[in-house]
Amino acid sequence: MIRAAVLPAVGAPLEITGIELPEPGPGQVRIRLAAAGVCHSDLSLSNGTMRVPVPAVLGHEGAGTVVSVGEGVTHVVPGDGVVLNWAPSCGACHPCSLGEVWLCVNALNGAANVHARAADGRELHPGLNVAAFAEETVVAASCVLPVPEGVPLTDAALLGCAVLTGWGAVHHAARVRQGETVAVFGVGGVGLATLQAARIAGASTIVAVDVSPEKEELARAAGATEYVVASETTAREIRKLTGGHGVDVAVECVGRAVTIRTAWESTRRGGRTTVVGIGGKDQQVSFNALEIFHWGRTLTGCVYGNSDPAVDLPVIAGHIRDGSFDLGALVTERITLDGIPGAFDAMLAGKGGRALVVF
Repeated sequence: MIRAAVLPAVGAPLEITGIELPEPGPGQVRIRLAAAGVCHSDLSLSNGTMRVPVPAVLGHEGAGTVVSVGEGVTHVVPGDGVVLNWAPSCGACHPCSLGEVWLCVNALNGAANVHARAADGRELHPGLNVAAFAEETVVAASCVLPVPEGVPLTDAALLGCAVLTGWGAVHHAARVRQGETVAVFGVGGVGLATLQAARIAGASTIVAVDVSPEKEELARAAGATEYVVASETTAREIRKLTGGHGVDVAVECVGRAVTIRTAWESTRRGGRTTVVGIGGKDQQVSFNALEIFHWGRTLTGCVYGNSDPAVDLPVIAGHIRDGSFDLGALVTERITLDGIPGAFDAMLAGKGGRALVVF
């Protein structure tokens, strides 16, 4: 038996309880977790914004050490440090054939599998494939990537979602160029990674926007040159900071209709808005046909940073090793498994950056 955070039903409180985890079968890997990040997507799973089979062990951003491997697994061996990839691409579907592995239609098929059993015999599913809110987990070999050289194992957990998403939003989805101006809406874990990525991309003015005045220091440490407390005048304030034009690029990391609309309005004529935040179906964003024509702006979605983890992790690791990307700066609280419900409450209240479960 190992301890894990189990979502018994949508909308129910998490249960920190013992579960029975099987040994790895063919093509599987067993991992002892070193750390797991508490992401807003976990909260979205718990409240039903994103739907997965339940009951489930949540947690999708993690890193740890290989304990054992099943038949046919050759790219990792016991003792290796690994990062969990919650959205492995199949390599065979239509998006994969186009090189758009982040849109793989089969990426989340594993979430329907039986992952473990609760003490009372209930079958448990693996959340977003990897069930990282647990002392140990068993995952498909495709969900495992070696930790890049020079990256501490505990901090490497953040690579599995926040960093890849923020990095990719800037470098792949928005394609920020040297000297461009950028606004980042939402200064949580993904927002902080996005700010660092924008700085590395060579953005000139970088405006961080959040509802919390207390996050200004965090944002500026990550690369923000300006800080705006969100209000009804946010778009106007951003235009004032950019010579009246608006920013070249806005990255929305919240997933709310009003924030998406404000991000779009904050860009210049011909500007680009990338939406990273995951909102519910009730979050409807409206535009009229004339303003779409007149402003010539673009609005795009972004899944997992439009990243290919196998390609992007080595690049990001290079920036970590040379000190230009600081993984530790994303973390504002280190907790145990028992602290996850409190971390959910902090996210709902808009407090802090990334909470990191350390085992």
